Amino acid sequence: MLLDAALPAGRDDVGEVARELEQRGYAGVWTSETDHDPFLPLLLAGRATTRLQVGTAIAVAFARSPMTLATTAHDLQRYTRGRFVLGLGSQVRAHVERRFSMPWSAPVPRMREYVAALRAIWSAWQEGNRLRFAGEHYRHTLMTPVFTPPPHEWGGPPVHLAAVGPAMTRLAGEVADGLLAHSFTTARYLRERTLPALAEGLAAAGRTRDQVTVSLPGFVVTGGTEAERAESAAAVRAQVAFYGSTPAYRPVLELHGWGALADELHALSVGRREDRWTAMRDLVDDEVLAAFAVVADPADVGREVRARFAGLVDRFSVYGAGPPRPAAEQSLAAALR
Repeated sequence: MLLDAALPAGRDDVGEVARELEQRGYAGVWTSETDHDPFLPLLLAGRATTRLQVGTAIAVAFARSPMTLATTAHDLQRYTRGRFVLGLGSQVRAHVERRFSMPWSAPVPRMREYVAALRAIWSAWQEGNRLRFAGEHYRHTLMTPVFTPPPHEWGGPPVHLAAVGPAMTRLAGEVADGLLAHSFTTARYLRERTLPALAEGLAAAGRTRDQVTVSLPGFVVTGGTEAERAESAAAVRAQVAFYGSTPAYRPVLELHGWGALADELHALSVGRREDRWTAMRDLVDDEVLAAFAVVADPADVGREVRARFAGLVDRFSVYGAGPPRPAAEQSLAAALR
């Protein structure tokens, strides 16, 4: 199992942070599309390092044309000398339509077409094939020499897909190079829902498990003192409550028999209580917390992560809820190395 890290965005020292992570033995860094562009920090990180893999986890696919994204990814693959990973997510309808002002349709067939469009564009650039992609949602049929980037030796980057539900997970098994598991998951959900759905997709495409990398940004609760542990637990409880209030993630709670909790969280999230976010956090009890997060002393974090996720995921990173804990990071690095 490889150890990755979240790369902080919006800072002037991104390159220095990436270089330090590489020196400390991390295998890769990921950015997410929240309040900053997910691609620009990776350019700085890639240019400052020589070994570290850099990727988006995730960039919102449906916020962009496949051509726009193909260009950015193709360039980043060249600038990083083949170390870029394009991690894509669909986001939810409200954000695609109301935040990005882009069209929405059934996400799984649209994502299938999106990945095919990306690869058709890269093939046109790398192999000189004529661009003739015509799908239901995207059409790319014009590529003149002045707009054609020169091929480079690294080719199109690997494409990883974020998935929670079985349909998108099966699609990842069929067409992607990697699966980005959501933080809002448990070892049981991975074992009983995610990996079987991935296997179905792999079988449908005649592929094998070693052709897809499974990555997980997991929750960790730790701290050297009781106060630090309580602070860490509160941050993770709040994040679990936030995700648990979203109907799309309800199946994870239902698998554990916590459908009523999903109902309570959702009702609070759409209500008008001034303290609703605190009330939601307090609904996440110790049993729920222990299912979603590795809860351990800093020195034991690495062993506990390996015990829980070995054989389930190929890459692990700590989800950025709560303050960093250097001792826990050292434990992880030692255990996963």
